[in-house]
Amino acid sequence: MPKTAKIVLIVVGTLAALAIGGGAFIGFGVYNIGADDHHTPLTLALIEQLRDRSIAARSSSIDAHYIEDPVRIAAGAKHYATLCVGCHMAPGVTKSEMRIGMYPRPPNLAQGELLQAQRAFWIIKHGIKMSAMPSWSKTLDDAAIWDVVAFVRKLPDMTPETYQQLSEHTP
Repeated sequence: MPKTAKIVLIVVGTLAALAIGGGAFIGFGVYNIGADDHHTPLTLALIEQLRDRSIAARSSSIDAHYIEDPVRIAAGAKHYATLCVGCHMAPGVTKSEMRIGMYPRPPNLAQGELLQAQRAFWIIKHGIKMSAMPSWSKTLDDAAIWDVVAFVRKLPDMTPETYQQLSEHTP
């Protein structure tokens, strides 16, 4: 048998074995997808890399339209208090029944690093598969999403009192 034919046979055999093994892995439900069973370190690293690279590739061309206007920030605060605080917490909000059972655990936006505006907009608009982060594009228009982005960018420096005032304020 010629050397090229052997190489092709090895490659085809390897691919077939991987396909059969992958099919068996999925078909027999080997991987526990339950939110109460954490990913292996390798799986978690791959998912985080996939998420971060995917969001970066899609958000880099977004033109930031958030305005640091108190009325827009207050409007964003109202949306955040209604739609987001249960998962992402807020200044003075340290517990959430919903958040306890979530895996991966959503970031606490009041304690986290400041999100790049384009990245925050993309995540809010499109959501993230298999993370419990929904797409808000069917609920909020782009202007309202930018209001939330303006608000979220203020969260890390916000006091509980300011959050309370803004989230109750009607713009």
